[in-house]
Amino acid sequence: MLEWLIIGGGVHGTHLSHVLTSRAGWSRHKVRVLDPHAAPLARWQQMTENVGMAFMRSSFVHHIGLEPRGLERFAETPDGAAVARFAHPFRRPSYALFQRHAQAVADEHKLGDLRLQGRALGLTATKRGWRVETDAGPVDTKRVLLALGLSEQPCWPAWARQLRSAGANVHHLFEAGFRRTDLRDWTRAVVVGGGISAAQAALALANHAPEAIQSPETVTVLSRHPARAHQLDSDPGWLGPKRLLAFHRQPCPARRRTAINQARHRGSMPPDVKRRLGYAHRMGRLTHHVAGVRSAVLSRSGLIRLNLDRAPGSLAADLIVLGTGFEARRPGGPWLNEAIETHSLPVCQACGYPIVDTGLQWAENLFVTGPLAELEIGPVSRNIAGARLAAERLVYAA
Repeated sequence: MLEWLIIGGGVHGTHLSHVLTSRAGWSRHKVRVLDPHAAPLARWQQMTENVGMAFMRSSFVHHIGLEPRGLERFAETPDGAAVARFAHPFRRPSYALFQRHAQAVADEHKLGDLRLQGRALGLTATKRGWRVETDAGPVDTKRVLLALGLSEQPCWPAWARQLRSAGANVHHLFEAGFRRTDLRDWTRAVVVGGGISAAQAALALANHAPEAIQSPETVTVLSRHPARAHQLDSDPGWLGPKRLLAFHRQPCPARRRTAINQARHRGSMPPDVKRRLGYAHRMGRLTHHVAGVRSAVLSRSGLIRLNLDRAPGSLAADLIVLGTGFEARRPGGPWLNEAIETHSLPVCQACGYPIVDTGLQWAENLFVTGPLAELEIGPVSRNIAGARLAAERLVYAA
């Protein structure tokens, strides 16, 4: 019987498996990470490569290692120095450096050996803890940590779903199996979205478009609002007591949800990405239209026409790439919904997210991190910084 089963092997699940085995003292053979992918961070890496980011949005102290300055020290090693680049402010590491450091941490501490490949299908309380039903068979464990992200619920506008059903060349940056670098034989692409993911993906497509087709219309960014510049996706005060003291004094989960929604800079990008997007527009590498899609039509030849609610009125493309983020609903799906009902797990009526204690415990020996911990950790709960804040709570609670 396990002591800990972590459900979800992204940034949160991988970091917390490292914390539990290397800092909290739990035996490695008593901790496992259940995830559909065999390698740590596999899904996260796919999504971030699709975006084409050059630098992380977060600071150099936010990574999957234990010591805050571990990535900085890794950048001075022969392996790290080759890709050691930092952007201001906050000394944000290059994406390549972050990835190489994460792989080094996973290799050194053999985090891949902690994984069970499979999907959770059910959660049942037992006398000794919990039984997790999976597509590879049941797993009995004393404690469960739900490290579920939003990666399996990308947000598809209705018009895009209709186009996809009709066979159009429409993809979401975060859909399973999609790889931007595998795109072939397109001449006009429209990237839909107003945030960092859409902007970076559009820049990547423009930079790698065949010279024979390059023009301002080769890549178009389509967003409902002009580019919004925010260095982080919420005020840095949410990383510490400046904002969190008042948040934790608020006993009402619905008001905490309101505070989280108001704090997040949705559909935003760091100033340097906004500058790069503006420069590419001025240099004729891409174009940017502020408009919404009223309807979309697919021709027999495969050409897509988007009818817009403002100028230029319509756009034609043979490729649509969605950078429209994730659905806001609680992750987990039917099996978690059933567990909530069966075990009367408390949730906020306003949003359906867990109501947990300060140790991130939802029920006896059932813990959460990531989006599921938002009502306790706050707006940064989904981020790498949120994983590190959750680790502090869980080490103390465990």
